[in-house]
Amino acid sequence: MSKRDDLIAVYAADLREKCQMEPDMALLTKVAIGLGPVIYNSDSNTVAASQPAELETIRKNFLVKKLGLADGPELASGIDAVIETYGRSNRNKHRAVVYYLLTKHFGKETVYA
Repeated sequence: MSKRDDLIAVYAADLREKCQMEPDMALLTKVAIGLGPVIYNSDSNTVAASQPAELETIRKNFLVKKLGLADGPELASGIDAVIETYGRSNRNKHRAVVYYLLTKHFGKETVYA
């Protein structure tokens, strides 16, 4: 298996164990591929959910630019709901998992079709 396949298996395990959901592997793979080299860097591979600047970056660069959502307070509440699902106490929140959960939360799976 390639390094990317290994990482996708880790993300799927997180979704099963920490989020209690069975992942859509095709969508998870597309989200991971869409992140590009970010997933291979240990710092950028995780989300610092307690840092407002990080959450702002997710809102602007992923939700508004990538998913094409209109900017508004519902984006912050969506991020908050996803962080809650993943587990606030979980220190290692993988970016691909957070983006996957956000894509599902906002029903934007067609962006990766």
